[in-house]
Amino acid sequence: MHTVVVGTAGVTAADVVAVARKGARIELSGEAVAALTAAREIVDALAAKPEPVYGVSTGFGALASRHISTELRAQLQRNIVRSHAAGMGPRVEREVVRALMFLRLKTVCSGHTGVRPEVAQTMADVLNAGITPVVHEYGSLGCSGDLAPLSHCALTLMGEGDAEGPDGVVRPAGELLAEHGITPVELREKEGLALLNGTDGMLGMLVMALDDLDTLYKSADITAALSLEALLGTDKVLAPELHAIRPHPGQAASAANMLAVLAGSGLTGHHQDDAPRVQDAYSVRCAPQVAGAGRDTMAHARLVAERELASAVDNPVVLPDGRVESNGNFHGAPVAYVLDFLAIAAADLGSIAERRTDRLLDKNRSHGLPPFLADDAGVDSGLMIAQYTQAALVSEMKRLAVPASADSIPSSAMQEDHVSMGWSAARKLRTAVDNLARIVAVELYAATRGIELREGLTAAPASQAAIAAVRAAGVEGPGPDRFLAPDLAAADAFVRSGALVEAVEKVTGPLA
Repeated sequence: MHTVVVGTAGVTAADVVAVARKGARIELSGEAVAALTAAREIVDALAAKPEPVYGVSTGFGALASRHISTELRAQLQRNIVRSHAAGMGPRVEREVVRALMFLRLKTVCSGHTGVRPEVAQTMADVLNAGITPVVHEYGSLGCSGDLAPLSHCALTLMGEGDAEGPDGVVRPAGELLAEHGITPVELREKEGLALLNGTDGMLGMLVMALDDLDTLYKSADITAALSLEALLGTDKVLAPELHAIRPHPGQAASAANMLAVLAGSGLTGHHQDDAPRVQDAYSVRCAPQVAGAGRDTMAHARLVAERELASAVDNPVVLPDGRVESNGNFHGAPVAYVLDFLAIAAADLGSIAERRTDRLLDKNRSHGLPPFLADDAGVDSGLMIAQYTQAALVSEMKRLAVPASADSIPSSAMQEDHVSMGWSAARKLRTAVDNLARIVAVELYAATRGIELREGLTAAPASQAAIAAVRAAGVEGPGPDRFLAPDLAAADAFVRSGALVEAVEKVTGPLA
């Protein structure tokens, strides 16, 4: 099994995906253990002094003015975890919780938190054992960390609360730790706070969304090219010299992908046939501009994610010169903004895909295709309601594009009076990404049927490969009406798995 070694310099997006989705094992580097030990010595020295230090010998948030005596500090750390584990609503996905815990471990290992090496090792042991704390949908405002979600994870480290075992059964965390030979941690000064105070949930969801969107944007370029073929459109608008004079890199990449898919097509360039037209509709002609803008948005989001993956987010932090200082680095604004931005771009990509699908189904705009791509229009409804489903998904995508980060709600007796809502932005982006996969799948379903109905014309070799692969995956081609939901589900799984991209790249080579 793949092993991810966590050091002091952060982790990569690939590391997050490997741990969250593929169950990679985790090891702490010797460098990380040394940094943990050195930072802990500083915290212990401060704890022994009479002067109050936030997070070490004081209360938290609006209660930071209370100096806590030595004999109550262990209780203070336990109490912050128990009281902050106040999430509600449905459980979040296992991969999200694993990413959340792994990213908190990444910051702990930076040597800036003052957590003991044995606490970090316990975090790694819990992940390696396949134990997943029960974390709920609601409880984070995306500021002072993803507090409730991280608290539920810390509770598991203490052997309290509920967790899911590697068999998928939810049981008391203490029982699961005991079965795997893991000793619950007894938190000391600052450790409870350090386990809660980070943007790890929203960052983990950002990293996984980018992983999914990389596949979906390539898939959308492919389905746009298939729709162009089915509509007998022109590929001249994809010429590199046209995109070079508006040098957005994402636009050039999308146009190049579409051109690669269409190479050798016998369906393009029929503008002056029976239904002459000067140019294609925007949804066809401007596909690279819309998808390209989304790709450039992803590039910016990756830059933000890379910076966060190299960050140590905690409050207070232990600095190399031995100072322990309060700060505001836990504020989730940088991550929240790009999460919202990605939801906007995904909504627009879904919207333009739906417009192409609608055009394929309309006999007045499809340039010779039967109404709704039906076998016997009137007796058969064809893909009429498949487009309704796609339209409903697009409508929800537009609602999900409303920014969460534009909102703020004060908390903690007005001490935490401006928050990022980044967790909420991340949660709605996950739904948007799921919907985008379904929308692209419906366009794939319609476009491949449209191409197959163009008798006497030969599709591009890459298009033929895509059609053959999707048919082999159980998505049926043209014919009389049938139960469509299974076909659409199979098309969705085909797109989501990356199989569409894989089939096309066997002909085109790697797409951008």
